[in-house]
Amino acid sequence: MPTPAPAKVPAPEQPGATSVHGALDRHFRISERGSTLSREIRGGFATFFAMAYIIVLNPIILSSAKDMYGHQLDNGQLVTATCVTAAFTTLLMGVIGNVPIALAAGLGVNSVVALQLAPRMSWPDAMGMVVLAGFVVMLLVATGLRERVMNAVPFGLRKAISIGIGLFIMLIGLVDSGFVSRIPDAAHTTVPLQLGADGHLNGWPVLVFILGALLTLALITRKVPGAILISIVAMTVLALIVNAVATVPSWGLTTPEWPGNPVATPDFGLIGEVSLFGGFREVGVLTGVLFVFTVLLSCFFDAMGTIMGVSDEAKLTNAQGEMPGINKVLFVDGLAVAAGGASSSSATTAFVESTAGVGEGARTGFANLVTGGLFAVALFLTPVATMVPSQAATPALLAVGYLILAGSVKEIDWADHTIAIPAFITMVMMPFTYSITNGIGMGFIAFVVLRLAAGRGREVPAPMYVVSAVFVFYYLMPALGLT
Repeated sequence: MPTPAPAKVPAPEQPGATSVHGALDRHFRISERGSTLSREIRGGFATFFAMAYIIVLNPIILSSAKDMYGHQLDNGQLVTATCVTAAFTTLLMGVIGNVPIALAAGLGVNSVVALQLAPRMSWPDAMGMVVLAGFVVMLLVATGLRERVMNAVPFGLRKAISIGIGLFIMLIGLVDSGFVSRIPDAAHTTVPLQLGADGHLNGWPVLVFILGALLTLALITRKVPGAILISIVAMTVLALIVNAVATVPSWGLTTPEWPGNPVATPDFGLIGEVSLFGGFREVGVLTGVLFVFTVLLSCFFDAMGTIMGVSDEAKLTNAQGEMPGINKVLFVDGLAVAAGGASSSSATTAFVESTAGVGEGARTGFANLVTGGLFAVALFLTPVATMVPSQAATPALLAVGYLILAGSVKEIDWADHTIAIPAFITMVMMPFTYSITNGIGMGFIAFVVLRLAAGRGREVPAPMYVVSAVFVFYYLMPALGLT
């Protein structure tokens, strides 16, 4: 009779370590969602590096504009405001919403604030409009209206929004890396984009992007843990070496060089510089309401599309495509809009680059603790945080765009034209108009029109009629002289 194998003696536990890990696991439901602490940490780093450009870009956009009195915002103060708000709202989303969706100043909305609002009023007045838009978003969440709108979106359109975001972030990655560029109007051509800067792929930065894309995709194909983060780090090191030994005319927004002084002193001078109702005195009640509506619409649907797309990719949705506990996520998003205005960094919203962290394995809000913590560190180490060139970070967007597309496109009912056509419009209009909101609006309108044309108007949820009418009004505002 064979001798039984000796029983395994469990390894001694490290006092405190297991209990801390267990508490984190229970609060964030890390194991329950099929993730691990290491994946969450890698995901948090990947998301931060993919969106760190906002630390530089948001201050550039806002500080380049003047208000009606000729005042400009200070660039250094804007860097501080951008980091503080991103850190605070991202941490809040992680703790309360428990989703791997990071937040920062929204691109597009900051242009609206800088180019439409500020020239008609003072900067505090303009930021007050943003705060009011955030309050309205929170009110819509509190009344359940925002959740009803999201739940009324048909399953096929939900998937189309995810795909559209995938295509959109792929285009963002290609443009930000310099792999494709805008053809100047002076060229007198109807073709908007071209390969490289002059129709060809030239220069070290583009080569870094290409190598990064190939490395990322190769590592994903081989199912290497940490593929995206490995690629970002490796390409940053390569970019640092290239910049040190070669003559590179321009890397774009961020030059990969180790800063002489990596420490920066934050300047909190813009925090709280807000006038809630001063803008109405400058432009009148009707125009003021329309300004708030414009900011509200962009924030509402940009965030809606991003939240739906990221949560779907992270497998946080149920069979109907709905995310349990979404009201907490939506409320934090509304609070983030108001917080962005209160800090003078413009409206803060969910960032589509969060998909980089999801692609790295993030499934819970713990990843946000890492991303938010890095934004907090960037307050004092901004020169280091902004050292990563876009050419090293944007291959992640290309890879994640593919993963979203591959996982969602087959779930759309392409045999039903009333879903397939609006889905197609939604997914192509996001990259073609460079706007998540426009893609959603055009897809919603097409869905309602086609269902009515097919005699299936009763199948359209009531919120879809209301939202589509709002979008029609929004698109007609310039023709009506209301912008």
